[in-house]
Amino acid sequence: MSGAGGITRTRQDIAAGDIPVDTPRLPAREAAESELSKPMYHENDPNFLQRALNQFWDWVAGVFDAAAGAAPGGPAGLAVLVVIVIGLAAALWWRLGTPQRSARNTDALFDSTGPRSAAQHRATAEAHAAALRWTEAVQEGMRAIVRSLEERALLDPRPGRTADEAAAEAGRTLPEHTARLRAAARSFDDVTYGGRTADQSAYLSLRTLDLELDEAKPLLPGTSRGATG
Repeated sequence: MSGAGGITRTRQDIAAGDIPVDTPRLPAREAAESELSKPMYHENDPNFLQRALNQFWDWVAGVFDAAAGAAPGGPAGLAVLVVIVIGLAAALWWRLGTPQRSARNTDALFDSTGPRSAAQHRATAEAHAAALRWTEAVQEGMRAIVRSLEERALLDPRPGRTADEAAAEAGRTLPEHTARLRAAARSFDDVTYGGRTADQSAYLSLRTLDLELDEAKPLLPGTSRGATG
């Protein structure tokens, strides 16, 4: 029978010390850490590169979250600000060109290969245009314009003169063409120092300007614009 005998048995077990003994916290934690450090528990853990990437993207997300919280309008406002910043950067790049343009000590129009006549520059420009090398054609076209003005004594020959300087000086003598001279100089600078590529229309514009300047009457000192016609 299990009545009184069972109760007696239970009391004997308790008296014999079968009550579970509480393990102190520190040894229990060390035992758990030791167990969890076994390789069998880390077979599917991400490698070092994956952990680094995860931490990086968490950091990026935190930055955007903080910026979105500070920007007016929350995430939508942040997106608008980003678009505005990109637009301003693109506008500055388009206007100023690449940094290598401003890093030059001089932006001389003519190279150091020796003086050449306007006719020689025109012939070289036409050869580049025939080969569809529009960047080189624009460069030689601008040089032909400035050399022609020097040959006509509308500009004083000056080594080291830049395209912008030549356009500004020529504009004082040929005021009717000031805007187009400046545009031609800007086109020359963009393809020569700004890392851009010219096209056919840019070259044709320079060639047309060259032909018109050949027939243009200069504004002599002390003469008003209305008296040049």
